[in-house]
Amino acid sequence: MSKDFRLRRGTPADSRAAFELSIAAVGDLMTRQNHPMKIDAESFWKVLESYLSHLAVHAAEWWLAEDPSDRSLVGHARSLERGGLFELSEFFVRPGFQASGLGKQLIDRVFPKGRGEVRVIIATNDVRALARYYAAGTVARFPMATLSAAPKPAPSCELEVVAANPSDVAVFAELERAVVGYPRDADYPWLFREREALLYRRHGRAVGSAFFSKTGLGPVTSLEPADQRAILLDLENRAHAAGLEEMSLSVPMVNDVAVAHLFGRGFKIDGPLQFFMSNRAFGHFDRFLAFAPAIVL
Repeated sequence: MSKDFRLRRGTPADSRAAFELSIAAVGDLMTRQNHPMKIDAESFWKVLESYLSHLAVHAAEWWLAEDPSDRSLVGHARSLERGGLFELSEFFVRPGFQASGLGKQLIDRVFPKGRGEVRVIIATNDVRALARYYAAGTVARFPMATLSAAPKPAPSCELEVVAANPSDVAVFAELERAVVGYPRDADYPWLFREREALLYRRHGRAVGSAFFSKTGLGPVTSLEPADQRAILLDLENRAHAAGLEEMSLSVPMVNDVAVAHLFGRGFKIDGPLQFFMSNRAFGHFDRFLAFAPAIVL
């Protein structure tokens, strides 16, 4: 196996090939961990295509590696930048090319040391990758889980629920700034276009926010942890009314209110845990649910 890979920047035309590489890499990891992955790649592509196309345009860095012998794609890594928050969003090496030095070459390009005030990775439990993420200056802070269940009818939300529009972007940004520390300005146009934007108010004051669609939920913010119960009940009602067979949420396990609430509603952990990694502690993740499917914070 040659180590003389051809590295180049990714383009939107590479999105499908990069997706297929990621499916191959994740499938290999799950098999090695005795959790064979059952996924319809074509259906999953339809779910993710729009967002991956968005990332292709708004990535801070996106690099691909090709086998020089046949120009086939053997590596793919991408990062995002939101103000001072710098996140490694994807990092995949094709099975058979791992432990070849390619991973380091990709990480050095997409997640260079010293870049970003806060450096973030939502990592799988692949021990080889975790060692590389520690070398990149990040530390595991807490686990994250995908919690899933068939949605059931729920009590009415005790908060005022408002269907928001793009003119409310500043409110969503302020809520994320208060909870996470960094708004996702480049992502709001996509979120407002692809998901239902919801604001939760008490006495006219915005106390939380969420994005809902049939293909994905989140991010979800709440200024007070306790208000997440009402927000999650509203989201479950919407999922039930939409006829969803399954509702999935990406939950920081330090968010004890959301975890206890969801377990109480019959949700279960779906698949292996991930690790939230960063170069330093920041944000209030006891009142936050991440973007789902779990690609980015």
